[in-house]
Amino acid sequence: MELEIEKPLNVVFEKVESWIDGFIAMIPNMIVAVLTFIIFLLLAKYGSKIAIKIFSKTSNNTALKNLLSTVVHWSILGLGVFIILGILGLEKAVTSLLAGVGVVGLALGFAFQDIAANFVSGIILAFRKPYRIGDVIEINDVMGKVLRTNLRVTVMETFQGQEVFIPNKELLQGNIVNYSSLTHRQIIIACGISYAEDLEEVENVVRKAILKLEGLIRKDDLIFDYEEFGGSSINFYVRFWIEYPGEPGYLGMKSKAIKAIKKSFDQNNITIPFPIRTLDFGIKGGKTLSEMEIHQAAEDAGQN
Repeated sequence: MELEIEKPLNVVFEKVESWIDGFIAMIPNMIVAVLTFIIFLLLAKYGSKIAIKIFSKTSNNTALKNLLSTVVHWSILGLGVFIILGILGLEKAVTSLLAGVGVVGLALGFAFQDIAANFVSGIILAFRKPYRIGDVIEINDVMGKVLRTNLRVTVMETFQGQEVFIPNKELLQGNIVNYSSLTHRQIIIACGISYAEDLEEVENVVRKAILKLEGLIRKDDLIFDYEEFGGSSINFYVRFWIEYPGEPGYLGMKSKAIKAIKKSFDQNNITIPFPIRTLDFGIKGGKTLSEMEIHQAAEDAGQN
């Protein structure tokens, strides 16, 4: 009976002794693991600071800067954890962790495709810099001033006073029109004059009216051209340049130019015609209302 009890106890004691021996044998590795962990903590701290300094030379995007700092910090710590597990002889745990990370990453990739696309687009836009805070841009028929940007969306304020949140993916894939990058903008005004007017005189009057406006730049690049023979008028375009953004603004300058042209036309008796329509009242065509009245009057006189 005593022998039967001693055997299990001996097995337990031997197991405990093996664990103690294993623990004592692991002490040097544990010391190395702790030192390695401390080293990687320091590397993560200073590595993130170095990454921020390098990134600051290429972009001023605060959100992306913080993200980069976090990614570098945890990447270094993650590498340190895998090395520490290897030092402690836990290779199987390392393999399981890598497999788990891969599966989780794949699942998240499918679940958050749009978020991931906007996130990556935000990173690319931070380096490409097609626009800056305060620029006036147009994307997908939305025009306004850029208020702020982050890794997912860009926020714009339209000229009607609304905030519009545009996903970064659309900005990266769409056509961005940046009205502020070149600091100038062309104004185009369309108008028409009567067929009875002298075309050379009209051009001279328009040119003088536009060149007198304050805020005009590149005066030698003012373009006046006749476009077509319209239904009621001969149509033309006048094109000139202003600083943009700046004062006077685009809409204000366009309004001043239209008023100046109209005033000059009035002073020089130049007519901007109304649309003209000719009404034909004959069944087969070719008769005007006045002709029909005369013909009807003649018939009535003959009957009398």
